[in-house]
Amino acid sequence: MQQQPQSAGVTGAYVIVTCLFFAWGFITSLVDPLVAAVKGIFHLSDVEAQLSASAFFIAYGVMSLPGAVLLARLRSVPTVLLSLGLMVAGCLIMLLAANIAVYEVVLLGLFVMASGITVLQVAANPLAAALGPPGRSHFRLTFSQAFNSLGTFIGPYLGAHLFLKGIEVKQGTTVSEAAKAGSLAGVDRAFFWIAGLIILIGILIFAGRKMISAAAPPPPHETADMGIGATIREAISSPWALFGGLAIFLYVGAEVAIGTQMALFLNSTSVWNVPLETAGKFVSLYWGGAMVGRLVGSGLLTRFKAPHLLAVFTAIACALCLFVFSVGGMPAGYAALSIGLFNSIMFPVIFTITLERSTASEEATSGFLCFSIVGGAAIPPLAGLVSQHSSYVTSFIVPAACYAVLCLFAIASHRARTHLRDEPAVATIH
Repeated sequence: MQQQPQSAGVTGAYVIVTCLFFAWGFITSLVDPLVAAVKGIFHLSDVEAQLSASAFFIAYGVMSLPGAVLLARLRSVPTVLLSLGLMVAGCLIMLLAANIAVYEVVLLGLFVMASGITVLQVAANPLAAALGPPGRSHFRLTFSQAFNSLGTFIGPYLGAHLFLKGIEVKQGTTVSEAAKAGSLAGVDRAFFWIAGLIILIGILIFAGRKMISAAAPPPPHETADMGIGATIREAISSPWALFGGLAIFLYVGAEVAIGTQMALFLNSTSVWNVPLETAGKFVSLYWGGAMVGRLVGSGLLTRFKAPHLLAVFTAIACALCLFVFSVGGMPAGYAALSIGLFNSIMFPVIFTITLERSTASEEATSGFLCFSIVGGAAIPPLAGLVSQHSSYVTSFIVPAACYAVLCLFAIASHRARTHLRDEPAVATIH
């Protein structure tokens, strides 16, 4: 009889931690409509607007390995609370940016917020897996990650409604002062309520800190002992860790480049020519496809080898990008939105394929792969540069090249020798 309250408490803690997955998915996907909004508000070029994505995703390169060291030294609950504090600070900076209308402050706010999200991912994934019976750890993590996908599905729609009303960016159009003020007010409202939600989750986690700490996994002392420099040196000593890092870099870069330019792409006269707010809401279908694809892909992975399935999905994604590049018009819009369906399994499959083939330690390889998410900061400005000098349709040649390399990665991994490990590391779903 005494076990029941404890079980209920662990379940309650798991529910709270799962809310974190939804929160960071929701916040990350808000970057897509925000790129379109700041382009109109601040009269930016495509490259300058894409710096919003760069400011957000560069935090993964800066904070992934320090986050692992923090987790090893502070344990799960203090690390989660620290990450939530950083996220709230990022929200407050975004509130300041919306009120003083300074783009550089927007970039700072996005970087601080993403720094918190990066540290949170390092701590929350193993925590979600640990909160309950060990035999159901993979189910719990997958279920939590489903809520992350739900957040990425809802975020672009709500963000488009709040940020893009009356905003237009086509050549020859002007954005009225009233539309600018309305968009900035939407940014203010969104991040005000997000800050409140994060604070509430933080209070709940603090209240249940003893019970969560008791169920939390032991800290990865290896990471703390090795330090950041030693972790990187060990990872780059393995050719497959390097190849996997490149794959993660290109995958995240391609996914983010498509998502952040999708609203501008659908809004353009050569594609759907719909209002920017409407185009922004359609971006939800891109991320919704990834959510559906993860459910379908999980089933397919039980029947087909991971390298084979990855090769098929990356080849189809590349073909869809080339179709957009070659055809344009109304069909290109549908093709671009469907790419999300095939993005779905790429991150976790690349992650696990690399862990199985890397000669470096699991901790070093995992940390290096999380560091490689910085591709989301590098590839979008490149796509923006192409669209700025040609068109949004032409810019799809950038993710097409990324997916082509990923297909080669999948083919090569089929022939590579694997290294057996006692238990696979947790792959953060981006």
